[in-house]
Amino acid sequence: MLLTKKSEYALLSLISISKHNEPVNVDILSKELEISKSFLAKIMQSLAKADLVISHRGVNGGFVLNKPIDELTILEIVVAAEEKNPMVFECSDAISSCPNNKAKLCTIWPLLNNLQFKVNDFLAKLTLKDIA
Repeated sequence: MLLTKKSEYALLSLISISKHNEPVNVDILSKELEISKSFLAKIMQSLAKADLVISHRGVNGGFVLNKPIDELTILEIVVAAEEKNPMVFECSDAISSCPNNKAKLCTIWPLLNNLQFKVNDFLAKLTLKDIA
């Protein structure tokens, strides 16, 4: 469950916003990307709450990026959209907080933890500019 529709729509929205010279409102984005306006509005609120976009009110209002496109990492966008860290597997990042209370029996935790670290590292190095 690494990338859900929230993440996908957040990425597509930010790419679209980056291509405009003025604030882009949710109406325009939802039509352009063929995404439900109400669902997109919630995603944009999450991105604004995380300071990835700035919301401008009024007739000419909408959203603009709060950082240059080459400084917005995919990891921070996904975390903002999902409102939690992306997880490759439902596995804890520490043996001491294993959700199944079977950490001492788990032989695959080191592998899963290493994979999660590599995915996070990859997403932290990848920027919106890299995928736009």
